[in-house]
Amino acid sequence: PVPSPVPSPIPSPVPAPVPSPIPSPVPSPVPAPAPTTTEVPPGQCSTERYDFGEVLRLSNLFYEAQRSGKLPADNRIPWRGDSSLGDVGNNGEDLTGGYHDAGDYVKFGLPMASAMTVLAYGGISYEDAYKSAGQYSYLQDAVKWGTDYLIKAHVSPNEFYCQVGNGDVDHAYPGRPETMTVNRPAYMLNANNPGSDCAGESAASLASAAVLFKDTDPAYSATLIQHAKELFNFADTYRGVYSNSIPDASKFYN
Repeated sequence: PVPSPVPSPIPSPVPAPVPSPIPSPVPSPVPAPAPTTTEVPPGQCSTERYDFGEVLRLSNLFYEAQRSGKLPADNRIPWRGDSSLGDVGNNGEDLTGGYHDAGDYVKFGLPMASAMTVLAYGGISYEDAYKSAGQYSYLQDAVKWGTDYLIKAHVSPNEFYCQVGNGDVDHAYPGRPETMTVNRPAYMLNANNPGSDCAGESAASLASAAVLFKDTDPAYSATLIQHAKELFNFADTYRGVYSNSIPDASKFYN
């Protein structure tokens, strides 16, 4: 018999060599930027997160935008003009000036006096901060615009006009104060129609303003004190709730 052929061994495949990975270049470290210095505006700390000097500036401008009456030559609100120049009392007293209320044009005595009290105390308590921000004189202007009007409204020791304008009539008018022609009645507090809250708050605003102006305008400060004392005496002697004497006010500031 012929022997069967012996098969040749099949060689095992030789694995291809795996190339070694090429190392990526290591980036050189980027040097940290040198610290820079930023000039800090006067009155502002370098660590402040908010610019409170700007807050004070805009707050003062808000009050200037709410002014009623004959505006001064240095008016800083270009879109505002003279308004309510016909505001008079029941006997023809000049009641121009003061501030319009919250977006309308009534001159409500209680909130106006309260606002002047708070503004004055801000200037008294934080005089250095206001001066550092360059806003102290503007604050004084804002307070004086309100207190000048309150002095006008205090026509005698026991007579005080606590409101000019009717709320319902005013709110039905959609136009600008500069072109307003609606009727604006004046509402007086007196011995027969007392209003201890309105008169008392007005006395407080005048007294606090007297402190604000005692160094810069002593004569005006003395006038404020005189009216504050008389108004306080009126409020204490003839006691009553002003919104009972002025029913229109009870719809808005009861």
